[in-house]
Amino acid sequence: MAPRFAPLPVLAMAAALLFAAPPAAAQEPLLQCVPYARQVSGIQIFGDAHSWWQQAEGKYQRGQRPAVGAVMAFKPYRSMQLGHVATVAKVIDKRRVLLDHANWSPIDGRKGQIERNVLAEDVSVANDWSEVRVWYAPIGALGTTRYPVHGFIYPQGRAPSQLQVPPVQIASADRSDGRLSREERQAQRQAEKEAKRRLKQIEKQRREYAKYLKRQEKVRKATAQASPAPVPRLQVDPIGDLIASTGS
Repeated sequence: MAPRFAPLPVLAMAAALLFAAPPAAAQEPLLQCVPYARQVSGIQIFGDAHSWWQQAEGKYQRGQRPAVGAVMAFKPYRSMQLGHVATVAKVIDKRRVLLDHANWSPIDGRKGQIERNVLAEDVSVANDWSEVRVWYAPIGALGTTRYPVHGFIYPQGRAPSQLQVPPVQIASADRSDGRLSREERQAQRQAEKEAKRRLKQIEKQRREYAKYLKRQEKVRKATAQASPAPVPRLQVDPIGDLIASTGS
């Protein structure tokens, strides 16, 4: 069979696109989740994210309890075959944390970007952080996908209880009575206000996304109702019987 060649206009267009596209070296490199988590947490594990949980055995403490500075190790799931790792920036409550991670949401149309203080929520039945939903920037809310998680890897030499620190380090080294100075109290109040403001913003975006899903469902149902009903088939076909009997 003779080979088929693309028409000249198609080849010309392809060549124009090739020369018009910027070289790959001109674009900023995409940042993967692994080197960013290693840099932020100090955990010296290398290799794909899905291998971190097994590699941490015997080297780092592991558990199901979120703690500031710990790395949340995701299992491979659907298109995320290499897994994912993210560092816990803040523990909000028993079922919510804020994460710092890279290469999750596309930012300005590009993957490989850094996201800080984004919400992750434990949606596991046993409340053991074995399944989470994570903030997804394009929709401005928690994504609907429930990602399976191995657990948390804690930095070497620090127990989980020591990792759960307040947003602002307020204890002075030269004071043993635990009293706070005026500046420290102000810093603490400001940190609490900022955390509450952030949570209100997150809850508002979650409600807006829920309303959006309800509107989409309403439109879908209205479209389904507006579709014309199928024409019922006749049990008896007199025209067909007549044609069959006449042979034409």
